[in-house]
Amino acid sequence: MDRTSMQERFGIIGTSPGIRHVLDRVRQVAPTDITVLIEGESGVGKELVAKAVHELSSRRHNPMLTINCAAIPEGLLESELFGNEKGAYTGAVERRRGYFEESNGSSIFLDEIGEMPLSAQVRLLRVLETGEYSRVGSSTVLYSDVRVIAATNRNLGQDVASGRFREDLYYRLSTVIVTVPPLRDRKEDILPIFESFRHKFTQRYNRPMRTLDASAQSLLLRYRWPGNARELRNLAEQTAVLLRSETITADDIRPFLRGVSGSGSEAGLLPVRTTGQVSKDPESRERGLIYGALLELKKDVAELKDSVGQLIARPPPEWSAPHSAQHTSLRPSQLGPHLESGSDESASPSSFMLDDEDSFIEDVAYEIEQGNGENGEDLSVAAAGSAASGQASGSAASGQAASGSGAGLSSSEVEIPSLEDSERRLIEEALKRYNGNRRQTAEVLGISERTLYRKIKEYEKSDAAEEES
Repeated sequence: MDRTSMQERFGIIGTSPGIRHVLDRVRQVAPTDITVLIEGESGVGKELVAKAVHELSSRRHNPMLTINCAAIPEGLLESELFGNEKGAYTGAVERRRGYFEESNGSSIFLDEIGEMPLSAQVRLLRVLETGEYSRVGSSTVLYSDVRVIAATNRNLGQDVASGRFREDLYYRLSTVIVTVPPLRDRKEDILPIFESFRHKFTQRYNRPMRTLDASAQSLLLRYRWPGNARELRNLAEQTAVLLRSETITADDIRPFLRGVSGSGSEAGLLPVRTTGQVSKDPESRERGLIYGALLELKKDVAELKDSVGQLIARPPPEWSAPHSAQHTSLRPSQLGPHLESGSDESASPSSFMLDDEDSFIEDVAYEIEQGNGENGEDLSVAAAGSAASGQASGSAASGQAASGSGAGLSSSEVEIPSLEDSERRLIEEALKRYNGNRRQTAEVLGISERTLYRKIKEYEKSDAAEEES
């Protein structure tokens, strides 16, 4: 039987590569008695595939039994599958034949097999291996010639790793795996399936066949369909019964979609690709992600620079030189308005001393050097050395100011240190106090580690330039 005939006979609609692969696999395995495991999300049509496997086999003259393992209580599943003797358990008032005994010579479809308890898994494995089993409460060995077709929407490999499913049974069931792709991965099948359902329900409920406009078709193609074909079927039935307009628009069907609210939220919609085909090369995708992240970072830095420019344009605050000798600890409120607690990098004077490109490169370098240690001890040691050299010059400057004051100079004649020099002295003192620990220094100064990192780099460059001159 060719592929088209199979689709017409079993109602499997679609022309996507995924569906074509499923149909070709079914045609290969159906004539044999090999065990088949059908994988796929809930609602993709796994039972249709199981029915096709059975109907194309030599067992098609006997009905296939379907058992949902999740719908039967755990204590009764073994009895349902293998039967029981009278008095085997409370309520067993007579001998009962199980599904394996009733389906002798046919096929049995075990849906949701991932929900089967471990005790029943042991019995099932024996049936698959030898065809032998025994009723609950009996030691008599019976034989059944049954082909097992199983289905699951779970990841049985993960269940094996977590101990919820037997590894030997998994290998026995997965001799041939048929994976049915979800509806969102075969978008070309959405509209044909929807139209098939609509035609069916308009005839059943004696309703006129209405037209889908372009917006409605676009919404159907972009929706994620978490319920797959089952959810699509429900939508077709709702539109056939509830809608009265001659033309169905996106606003008409949006309230019926679970992931899209009536207000137009697109939480349940697939993203629309506005560029060409995305490369399947992992390295290309990774480079694209990194490049995009760097561009976003550069954009943020540019915005920070603009914010700092606005701060510079404001009138300068009244300066009061800090007397570090009188301080027992450094508080953010003592560092001036540009370093108060809660300020970000844009409020730091050094942040506008770097242009966009330098700041961009410094950000990347900072992230790379984060690997030197959790608290950045390697970098902080270098910063502490720089702080020590700067402390000496700062002390000398303080001594000169003190001697000048003692000579009778008025307060207006005392040289006021620049904002940058005062800031450097505070940073160097904090680094010295915390033994070069960058994280603690940044916290006490009320700035970020990245801002502190930039300032240390600037001081190192300035010191190197002075030594060369």
